[in-house]
Amino acid sequence: MDVIEAIKSRKSIRGFKPDPVPREVIREILGIATRAPSGKNYQPWEFTVVSGKSLDAIRRGNIAKMTAKEPGCPDVIFEPDANSRHPHNVEVATRLYKLLGIERYDRDKRLDWWQRGHRFFDAPSVIIISTDRSISIAQTQFDIGLVCQNICLAALQYNLGTCIIRQGVLYPKVIREVTMIPDSKYIAIAIALGYPDWDYPANHLETSREPIDNITAWYGFD
Repeated sequence: MDVIEAIKSRKSIRGFKPDPVPREVIREILGIATRAPSGKNYQPWEFTVVSGKSLDAIRRGNIAKMTAKEPGCPDVIFEPDANSRHPHNVEVATRLYKLLGIERYDRDKRLDWWQRGHRFFDAPSVIIISTDRSISIAQTQFDIGLVCQNICLAALQYNLGTCIIRQGVLYPKVIREVTMIPDSKYIAIAIALGYPDWDYPANHLETSREPIDNITAWYGFD
C-alpha cells in the first residue's frame, strides 16, 4: 500500500472479527514499526503481544476492577486535565454515540461502551508497549507515539485494523499478573489489533481534521 494512501485511510477500529492474527504477521509488523526514529536512537519501546486465554484474563481483570469502581492507576499519565472538553473530542463522541444509537442519558449503553474499551474492543490480539523506567517517560512518550503510528500504518498492508487505546492499561497490575511485565517497566499504551468487522457501526465513523490554513503559519515564502 502506498504510504500516503495508508496515512489517509488509517482510522481507529472499534469492532473486530474473532479471527486470530497469525503470530508471524504480528512479528513482521513490529519489525517494520521499529524503523521509527527515536531520540538519541534509544529505541525505548518494548512489546508484549497478548492473545487467547491470556488476553481474556486481562479483559476479565479490567472489567472486575471497573465494576468495583476502582480508580485507574496507569503507569503513564497522558492527560493532565482529564475533565477537559476539547471541541474535536466532543465532536467525535457525539458522532460515535449517534452511530451506536446511544442516547445522552442511556447509562446502560454508555457503561457497555466503556466496558468495551477496557476489553480492547474485543480485538483478537493486543500489543502492549512498555518502556524502561531508567529513561524518563517525558523523553520517551514522543518516541512511543512514533512507533505506534508505524504499527497502525504497517497493519494496513495485512488488511488489519488497529486502535491505540489507553483504557486497557488503566489497571497495570492486571496486566502484570498475566504477562509478568516487571515493575521496572512503564506500561505506556496498548494497540488493539485484528481484522475489522465492517458491519460494526463504530467502524463507519469518519473524523474531520482542522484545515491546514487554521494551524499553519508561513514565513519567507514570497
